[in-house]
Amino acid sequence: MDAREALMMGTTTDGKLVRRPLSPHLQVYRPQISSVLSIFHRISGVALAVGTGLLVSWLVAAAAGPVAFAEAQGFMGSFLGRLILFGWTFALFYHLLNGIRHLAWDAGYGYDLPTMARTGWMTVGGTVGLTLFAWVLGYALLG
Repeated sequence: MDAREALMMGTTTDGKLVRRPLSPHLQVYRPQISSVLSIFHRISGVALAVGTGLLVSWLVAAAAGPVAFAEAQGFMGSFLGRLILFGWTFALFYHLLNGIRHLAWDAGYGYDLPTMARTGWMTVGGTVGLTLFAWVLGYALLG
């Protein structure tokens, strides 16, 4: 075995174990805005997929007839239904804004830590603002 193979296996060429540090995880690092937003980006993607399935079921109920649509509309109009729709709206705006942030990174902009933190907080603020704006506007238009 050559030296490269030995190092890849965690041993030296004479078979002795090499003690390497383990990669630290969430227990070691203090959460930072970038790590928290990265985790939430993944969670919001899953929430969007599940919520889109719910919206598709609402459309299917509309196509199925008035009885099915009334049942779906009753659920969507309930407290739980509106809470789910609010969460879906929040996830949608968050995923959109953080996706724009990622596009800037793909173009090579915003990697320095102050800019990364500032755009992260802008994403959070924009998400809250757009979600509240959409819901206030929706209730204002519906009466």
